[in-house]
Amino acid sequence: MAAAALLRPRAGCGGPGALWRTQRRQRSTFDVAVVGAGIVGLASARELVLRHPELAFAVLEKEKELAHHQSGHNSGVIHSGIYYTPGSLKAKLCVQGAALCYEYCDQKGIPYKQCGKLIVAVEQDEIPRLKALYERGLQNNVRGLKLIGSKEIQAKEPFCRGLMALDSPYTGIVNYKQVAESYAEDFQEAGGTILTDFEVTGMEMAKESSSENADGLKYPVIVRNAKGEEIYCRHLVTCAGLYSDRLSEISGCSPEPRIVPFRGDYLVLKPEKCYMVKGNIYPVPNPRFPFLGFHFTPRMDGSVWLGPNAVLAFKREGYKLFDFSATDFFDAVLYSGLWKLVLRNLSYGLNEMYRACFLSAQVKELQKFIPEVTVNDVLRGPSGVRAQALDSDGNLVDDFVFDGGTGDIGSRILHVRNAPSPAATSSLAIAKMIADEVKRRFDL
Repeated sequence: MAAAALLRPRAGCGGPGALWRTQRRQRSTFDVAVVGAGIVGLASARELVLRHPELAFAVLEKEKELAHHQSGHNSGVIHSGIYYTPGSLKAKLCVQGAALCYEYCDQKGIPYKQCGKLIVAVEQDEIPRLKALYERGLQNNVRGLKLIGSKEIQAKEPFCRGLMALDSPYTGIVNYKQVAESYAEDFQEAGGTILTDFEVTGMEMAKESSSENADGLKYPVIVRNAKGEEIYCRHLVTCAGLYSDRLSEISGCSPEPRIVPFRGDYLVLKPEKCYMVKGNIYPVPNPRFPFLGFHFTPRMDGSVWLGPNAVLAFKREGYKLFDFSATDFFDAVLYSGLWKLVLRNLSYGLNEMYRACFLSAQVKELQKFIPEVTVNDVLRGPSGVRAQALDSDGNLVDDFVFDGGTGDIGSRILHVRNAPSPAATSSLAIAKMIADEVKRRFDL
């Protein structure tokens, strides 16, 4: 049986240019295997191996590189925790996670910028919502928040226009792919194994007479990939993002909540126009929808991203307009929960589709904040796909969902079914929660 690829970074490497060397797999039995090498999976694997250095851990990743999907296709913002319901898990994890993220980056020498964020009200009817956000942020213990007027807005962002803004000075930016790769390096240095090009397609319990499993029933769960390769483990944790529902179904657990992919397309400012934006500029969010609207986001490389929109993706990993998968498409459109969501938000959805097709419509949104931006100042940029969990009633699942099952396999699996935005910001805090849950369920 051919060996899956084992990634190990060279010391001190990180970021998009990280160099990895491939080694043959040294073992096929593990105490815990984590499926998914996105930022949440890697952070969780790192936390687990640091807590339990005497155990053997593996990360299984279907791609040839790490953090290839949601973790590598996001705006790179370190959120401060303003938006979330006071006392909620999301609020606590975001505030805690942001502090841990900054601390980790300082320890590892990963560059970031604490460039701040303005949430800007451009219409009178947005001001009460903005003030409510301010109160919410205070209840969430977000540091340094203050409401500022139009003159102070221009002092911070000379090209931005607004009636009032919420100033969040501790919001920052970072390259999350580099952060994720650093988690992977920590994991491997602590003895963990990362197997890439290992797309999990099956799980089953080992037979007592299995000759391939030299450890007998010590590692009773067989995890098989698309090539027919196998590893054996005692327990399994899935952090599969866009495929979390399908992995749950493969294991015999519930397919609910379902994942519906939403693509977000960004524009980018032309390099000679990037001087118009100093920090993050966000709209006052629409309370009826989870997406934060068109915003201006500076990047670590000096570029400025504008957007994103939010439209149904016709492929779960479809980053281009015409990317299409029949399986993914019909899986989404035949789901009653999606139609209930669409009918409740028909006008919003049609507007998003219109803006996705016409550059001028997207620029018009941006001009509400920076009037000087024109169609000639922007280019079409990258896209990301968000794994939006949706229940059968058409409700967006906006909290963390852990799931397992019954029976031999179900009792040995923890599915992280939903780790909602801002999961990258909160990754180290989420990892602690997942490690606690693993210990509670599996008695490690």
